[in-house]
Amino acid sequence: MDVVVKFPTRASCHVPGINSDIKRKLALRFSPSKRTCNLHKKMETQQRSICFKKNVQNKNWDSSRISAILSKRGPKSGRNSMSPAEIVEHFYTCINDKELQQLDEYISQDACFYDYTFIQPFQGNKEVMHFLQQLTAGMGQNVKFRVRNICEGDDLTVAAKWHLEWKKEQIPFTRGCSFFQLAKVDENMTIRGAEIFIESLIKPGSIVLTVLKTVTSLFDDFPNATESPFINPLLDGYIKLWSFMIRLISYAFSAAMFISKIIFK
Repeated sequence: MDVVVKFPTRASCHVPGINSDIKRKLALRFSPSKRTCNLHKKMETQQRSICFKKNVQNKNWDSSRISAILSKRGPKSGRNSMSPAEIVEHFYTCINDKELQQLDEYISQDACFYDYTFIQPFQGNKEVMHFLQQLTAGMGQNVKFRVRNICEGDDLTVAAKWHLEWKKEQIPFTRGCSFFQLAKVDENMTIRGAEIFIESLIKPGSIVLTVLKTVTSLFDDFPNATESPFINPLLDGYIKLWSFMIRLISYAFSAAMFISKIIFK
């Protein structure tokens, strides 16, 4: 007689109260919503730290900008904290505003200004200030320096490009550039030297290149004659001729400025 024994395909070991607790703990531990919340919290924390770093950087940048702006208040508010470029910029601002007292504080006692429209340089603080006083008086109330570019170099050197304006209109033939040499005196920055180049009213163009080529060819063809003493009077006469021309140009410019002051008064 055959005996058929049937085994259940799914065995269950049911202990009351145990199965439900395990399921609840597993559901709480591996819940996707909990993992999502943790991920969101981590992302928010990282974003807050990034925003905090950006705010700190912005505050540092703003403070540096503010200190740079405050340093432009003039020599009495900390001239030693100003850069050479800022001193040159304020130098032209003082000329436009005719603040001769502040200009005097910027000029060194042993200053030397080479304005190449003049034959001789201006030596010392007194001569330089006398020149600047005449310059500000000749500019009147409406002529101003318009500084276009300021470049700061090594060893406290500064270069500036500028032109003159009358009521914010550029005056022809007034473009120029200046090179400044600064020095530290008693922890304050002062201007010790300057070389000033102004646009020439005479535009010879290619004639200058032709004359230069002719002269250099003669020097190369006759080196002995070039080095001989007779060339000195020739060069001296050439220098005097150009000095006379420059003096005439400066007189013409002064006359034009005087006439413009009378007409546009």
